[in-house]
Amino acid sequence: MRESETGQVTRSAAEVYEEFFVPALFEQWADRMVDAAAIESGHRVLDVACGTGFLALAAANRAGPGGVVGLDVNAGMLAVARRKAPGIDWRQGRAEALPFDDESFDRVVSQFGLMFFEDRAAAIREMLRVVRRGGRVAMAVWVSLEATPGYAAVAGLLERLFGEQVADALRAPFCLGNRESLSRLLAEAGIDSAQIATPEGTARFASIQSWMFTDVKGWTLADQIDDRQFELLLKEAAEVLQPFAKSDGSVAFDMPAHIVAVTKH
Repeated sequence: MRESETGQVTRSAAEVYEEFFVPALFEQWADRMVDAAAIESGHRVLDVACGTGFLALAAANRAGPGGVVGLDVNAGMLAVARRKAPGIDWRQGRAEALPFDDESFDRVVSQFGLMFFEDRAAAIREMLRVVRRGGRVAMAVWVSLEATPGYAAVAGLLERLFGEQVADALRAPFCLGNRESLSRLLAEAGIDSAQIATPEGTARFASIQSWMFTDVKGWTLADQIDDRQFELLLKEAAEVLQPFAKSDGSVAFDMPAHIVAVTKH
């Protein structure tokens, strides 16, 4: 797996991620994930690949802040999370080797992180290991790029302008979008019964320029596209992505996701 496909960002990119990506894409899913995991007051909850902490905060609103732990491999993301919510226990670590004892949590959640783990099946097994019997694990992944027209158009534009490797960094988040592939991964991790729901979602940006700024400056593309290339991208995007703009200049397009919920027996 190329570094650009592991979803890792710099500290400055983490700031952009929090300010722009979270409201544009991720925030709308946090309460849905809390519901899918059936988090209740008093539960001890682990958020794996917590990023800047938006899902951990939603879990803390339901369970109480004292029982929530957020874990991420990226120091820049955790720095933003700690500043935003110092009362939550933020830890640095890998999903494939969770630094917790067996059955340490009532609920484990992971929102849009599974696609980037080096060993996805191992990470799922680790999440199941640290949740108690009768507890619940909930994971979210994006549906396929073909079902996400806005990003399908951006991937095509990036490939035309900068080549396949740059485009593949944008395609990486959609690698588990095929339901059959997702089911095979769950089976590989030892899960024979899981609930998979596919609710609708919407990506929203203030403008095409804001959309491109968010995708480049708040993602691994920040290290692959220089300022000159970014200006070229803005110029081309203004025309190619116009079908996704509304009359006021803002952008909105369908962005559904799969939510997997598993109860540990």
